Amino acid sequence: MSNSERNDRKYLMELAKQYPSRKAAAAEIIRLNGLLNLPKGTEHFLSDIHGEWEAFSHIRRNASGVIRNKVRQLFEGELNEEERAELSSLIYYPEEKLDEARAREEDISHWYTVTIDRLLKICRLVGSKYTREVVRSHLRDKAGEFVYILEELLIDGDDVMKSQYCDSIVRTAVRIGAAEDLIKGLCDTIKSLVIDHLHIVGDLFDRGPRADMILDELMRERSIDIQWGNHDALWMGAAAGSRVCIATVLNNSITYKNLDVIEIGYGISLRPLALFAEEVYGKSDISAYMPKGNSEGNFYGGTDDTLLAMMHKAISIIQFKLEGQTIKRNPHFLMNERLILEQIDKKRGTVTISGKEYKLRDCDFPTLDDDAPYQLTEGESRVMEYLKVAFMRSEKLNKQIRFIYECGAMYTIYNNNLLYHGAIPMDDNGELMALEAGGGRKGKALMDYCDKMARTGYFAKEGSPERQAGTDFLWFLWCGKDSPLCARKKMATFERLLINDKDAWVEPKNAYYKSWDNEKIAIKILDEFGINSIGSHIINGHLPVSRGENPIKANGRILVIDGGFCKAYHGSTGIGGYTLIYNADGIRLQAHEPFFDRADAIKNNADIVSETIIFENKSDKMRIRETYRGSEIRERIADLMLLMAEYDNGTIQ
Repeated sequence: MSNSERNDRKYLMELAKQYPSRKAAAAEIIRLNGLLNLPKGTEHFLSDIHGEWEAFSHIRRNASGVIRNKVRQLFEGELNEEERAELSSLIYYPEEKLDEARAREEDISHWYTVTIDRLLKICRLVGSKYTREVVRSHLRDKAGEFVYILEELLIDGDDVMKSQYCDSIVRTAVRIGAAEDLIKGLCDTIKSLVIDHLHIVGDLFDRGPRADMILDELMRERSIDIQWGNHDALWMGAAAGSRVCIATVLNNSITYKNLDVIEIGYGISLRPLALFAEEVYGKSDISAYMPKGNSEGNFYGGTDDTLLAMMHKAISIIQFKLEGQTIKRNPHFLMNERLILEQIDKKRGTVTISGKEYKLRDCDFPTLDDDAPYQLTEGESRVMEYLKVAFMRSEKLNKQIRFIYECGAMYTIYNNNLLYHGAIPMDDNGELMALEAGGGRKGKALMDYCDKMARTGYFAKEGSPERQAGTDFLWFLWCGKDSPLCARKKMATFERLLINDKDAWVEPKNAYYKSWDNEKIAIKILDEFGINSIGSHIINGHLPVSRGENPIKANGRILVIDGGFCKAYHGSTGIGGYTLIYNADGIRLQAHEPFFDRADAIKNNADIVSETIIFENKSDKMRIRETYRGSEIRERIADLMLLMAEYDNGTIQ
């Protein structure tokens, strides 16, 4: 018997332990064949959330308007628009809306009874495309001890005895004070059932205030994948202890006054940085370093941003020094033109970049040694050593980063669609570009190499050369020349901060973005990843779709779903972000108006108004048999058929 035959035999014996008789195997085959003919589950795609927790949370709770549409579908003739909005808002925010109902309703018992009945109807509707086993598993996750009760209530029937039985359950729940638990369980189950699988196409961090709270919610999802963005790679490097990544994370956070995520979310005190900044830059010109964020208070001076500006200056100089060290350590990154500190002329107050001299907004750099511009001072080294330990020891940060690694990758292939955040690097001729930083690899091989290096940066032994190479590569993914996640020739952080001439701010994009409206290029990329181009798409994030720009590229092959979730982009995009819904009926792109206030959404039942772009509409509902899950089910059926044959011929008893 060959090794292959022995392995097949061993597998069938293990399968026989699960299905120990011919009848057991036959029953499972019947069940799986039934599953193949159920409608495909709904996939929900979000991209470039950038810490905007309130907007993300609302979009996830209303499933990009899907729940509101279900409520309208069921109750359009029974409830007016205001009542439907109230019911929808209850599903989104059950805790808060129950508080309101208790204070408002004169006959709260009657309200409980009516509300439970309405929620049961919605739950039956959204659960109708699942097996009872799947619905039960959602109930188990969301309703806890009430799973059996709700399962009984959800089994609809016209029988009088059944109706009386269900009425008795509801009346008892109301009488003994358990009605609110049933309502919360139903609301959470509805939100869980309405989205079968969630895709996050990169950039959870930065700009917005609470990426940690977004990740808290994502970690409760039943089925999710993440495609890393360049901002994610930066935080992955910071959690791994990369000093250059940590300095850049803090620079970004201070720039936008988003310190809550650092100090409250991850428990990392910035006091040592503040003390150092005040000591070194207390009498320095800090006008160029005032943060861009809102005027609300901060930990370091209330509404006075003076100390924040000192901290910004301190961490910026440290960042530029550490970037220089990283570039010198990695000549294959081909980023020597970003060795800027050595091009500063402090006496003239200028810097020379790419052969052109620019006037600096600030040239008071007391920690900059002309002979060793990239060397940290003793004080800077102490601050960075403290911050390195603080980031690596933050339990919550590292728990969330591990989740990003476990559920994430550079790219994902799912149901014949290719998902990635940034770009597949290309040259000006429309050919796949080989990157020296990636060992001369290009296309899929490059993306696989980037994935491997990103994991090495976090999981390799601390202090090893492999760990250093991996964390340096995470920084390269953040801002490196033609990096698949950054997809620019340079990131002009220094220029935007210290040079007034906006010509120096330009960040040339990789040629991918010149080609992404070309269907032949899109098909070439799909072929590179081994994806049949018939009916397949590329789902892309990273670059916000500008006002008036079409998010559908390459004759429908590429869908760009970064519509500006982040408030900083609302002016240029004109909307509050895109989401993509892919269900049994087809693909819909949702363009959302900006979301401004969670409190208003709860109090006034305000919702995000969405415009639907029907991208692909299927005349016949797509079934599970047409999905990747369907392929897995068919393989399982084939294995079970082999097991039945073994039972029939007596080889396995």
